[in-house]
Amino acid sequence: MSFILLVILLALAFEYINGFHDTANAIATSVSTKVLTPRQAVALATVSNLIGALAGVSVATTIGKGLVDTQFVTLHSILSALLSAVAWNLLTWRLGLPSSSSHALIGGLCGAALASARGNWAVIRWEGLSYKVVIPMFTSPVLGLLGGLALMSILLVGLRRVTPRWINLIFGKLQLVSAASMGFSHGTNDAQKTMGIMALILFTATQNGTFDHLPAGLQFLKTPKFEVAFWVKAVCALTMAAGTAVGGWRIIKTIGHKMVRLQPIHGFAAETTAAAVIQVATHWGIPLSTTHVISCAIMGVGATKRLSAVKWGIVGQMVWAWVLTIPVTALLAYTFQRALMLTSKSW
Repeated sequence: MSFILLVILLALAFEYINGFHDTANAIATSVSTKVLTPRQAVALATVSNLIGALAGVSVATTIGKGLVDTQFVTLHSILSALLSAVAWNLLTWRLGLPSSSSHALIGGLCGAALASARGNWAVIRWEGLSYKVVIPMFTSPVLGLLGGLALMSILLVGLRRVTPRWINLIFGKLQLVSAASMGFSHGTNDAQKTMGIMALILFTATQNGTFDHLPAGLQFLKTPKFEVAFWVKAVCALTMAAGTAVGGWRIIKTIGHKMVRLQPIHGFAAETTAAAVIQVATHWGIPLSTTHVISCAIMGVGATKRLSAVKWGIVGQMVWAWVLTIPVTALLAYTFQRALMLTSKSW
């Protein structure tokens, strides 16, 4: 029982880190445009993330049972996946790189399951991985880029006769709405990933008999079938909100200040585009990288000024982090799981 609690606590630690690691996705633009102070932006993101996290379970279902064969998922393999994802998130946060927590968790889950299956690649559900992870991994940044470019171009044409003073005044208010929408969207997608892991932990423990002798007060932990209980949603939502409240200032600096200089109208266009793309993905149960989408939306918006307005060197560093996330976390989780399997044999 103590081991299960350890795995659950690590899952919540991942959710907490996800909150402060990805906070910048929702608030960087509103801070850089000076529409909100950092304290106000964090408060807005915390509340909107919390509300969004309580809405729906489609992404949680994909993470929990849509990517790997659950027959080969053990509590040890979940532990390995989480350790891998947490290690990668902390490293990229330390470097100030907005990498994907989603892909870190997915890579870790696949690598750990592969180790549990002793190298049998059939353990990975390739159809789900292809259509809900790999393809969106490439298409969502493109949609963010083109969507930001298109929306910003439309706004520039439609408002060409309006003075900059009025534009800043109007979009300074509208960006409050777009920032809240981005925070809500982030919550609906990102928080659900840990919900899926939590549900998978409880389902696995129920199936292997670990919960057979639970006292009456803990019977709610049993899940004979894979489902996301309300208390799981609530705990994950509150944990992400707590992490969001801490803030990820290193990544805010990369997204909001280093990549391209923004005004309120640019922030509104980028956040509105990203929120729309994320909501569509969430509807289809796609565990999207909110980091990829908002970063590329900012690039698209910045490109309407001129291509040189985007600092492509910073973009290149982020792309490397994106590309490496899944293979690195998969390899780490595979290594962790093999080590745990060898250790258990020695016992």
